[in-house]
Amino acid sequence: MFDNLTGKLDKAFQVLKGHGKITEINVAETLKEVRRALLDADVNFKIAKEFTVRVKEKALGEKVLTSLQPSQLLIKIVKDELTALMGSESVGVNLEQKPAVILMTGLQGSGKTTFTGKLALHLKKKQVKSPLLVACDVYRPAALDQLAIVAEQVGAAIYEDREEKDPVKIALAALEVAKKEKHDVVIIDTAGRLAIDEVLMNEIKAIHSAVKPSETLFVVDAMTGQDAVNTAKTFNDLLNFDGVILTKLDGDTRGGAALTIKSVVNKPIKFIGTGEKMEALDVFYPERMADRILGMGDVVSLVERAQEQFDEDQARKINKKIAKNQFGYDDFLSQIQQVKKMGNMKDLMGMIPGVGKMMKDVDVDDDAFAGIEVIIGSMTPKERSQPQLMNHSRKTRIAKGSGKSIEEINQLIKQFEQMGKMMKMMQGGKGPQMMQQLQGLK
Repeated sequence: MFDNLTGKLDKAFQVLKGHGKITEINVAETLKEVRRALLDADVNFKIAKEFTVRVKEKALGEKVLTSLQPSQLLIKIVKDELTALMGSESVGVNLEQKPAVILMTGLQGSGKTTFTGKLALHLKKKQVKSPLLVACDVYRPAALDQLAIVAEQVGAAIYEDREEKDPVKIALAALEVAKKEKHDVVIIDTAGRLAIDEVLMNEIKAIHSAVKPSETLFVVDAMTGQDAVNTAKTFNDLLNFDGVILTKLDGDTRGGAALTIKSVVNKPIKFIGTGEKMEALDVFYPERMADRILGMGDVVSLVERAQEQFDEDQARKINKKIAKNQFGYDDFLSQIQQVKKMGNMKDLMGMIPGVGKMMKDVDVDDDAFAGIEVIIGSMTPKERSQPQLMNHSRKTRIAKGSGKSIEEINQLIKQFEQMGKMMKMMQGGKGPQMMQQLQGLK
């Protein structure tokens, strides 16, 4: 995410390294590179120019604090301006209406139907809501099938009427069903088109007028860059939506849409899609995104993702096993599976300060744990529950069964033992000591 922009901004700030103070000359050199980085990220020329002008005015008006180097100060100013450009504050969805009605709009291929499911799952987990998904795309049978699959995946109810061809009637009927069946959120998936046309806009406006949604969200593919921004502006001029959803942000290494869409349409980005899994949805926080763009990571979001996958009952069971020295390979595997649920591995590593920059040109396979799973799957139940039984003959059999080498088996055993030691340290109240060791401070 934003790899190219992050790298080019980092290169721009190198201009100030070694300078004792900020001057108009070295700031101008740095901001020239910043502007070039923004333009390469598909940011509108006018917005890029205005951005660098604001940064320059603030930089030359500041005195460098004794604790800050010129480059650090400029990075702080750029971060503040990036945050402001993307909206400053996170904005949630309005769910006060009973039932709350969310109208999903966007072009075909933007990921609208998939995101409808992601949003339903998010509202179920985060706000304990009971969503009803409504299939209002009457043109594509595949769209109805897709929404039905999505609804099943996230465990949400769905309303569809394959005989009715009027989406307004479908939406109104769905509202009555929602009231009757006590659904507190209704998410309406409307038809998309390959391009904006009058028929599409009139249909969406008719649905909007009939159901009077508490939220109208515009879903846009972040990978389309400035086209996404232009499409959002056209939709907003006609529909006056409440917020933007940026999908496929995990595949967008440039970031122009995320940076500029707020300033163009003056509507907040509310959520971002960061992968194909139904859990791959993040609330959009401008400051956290600015941190990530500047290579500072996003520890808060990383912790939040970890907490979402945290199972208290399972944690208690594992703690008891650790205390009794009964932590086995099945437990190790369950911990790995929880990590996998957190999302794309390279994206997760990019949330750790400093790691994103190091991983820029490294290809991180999402199936990185597949080898471990195969090896553990080749063990007998007794070997998985009693790791101390492992010997050379057992390793040889497991290697043959999993198609792995003895070296790979030994590496897994080492990783398992290290994890066990770390968890014992955490359980024994030695968390700070462990963190110091991990950071190389001791």
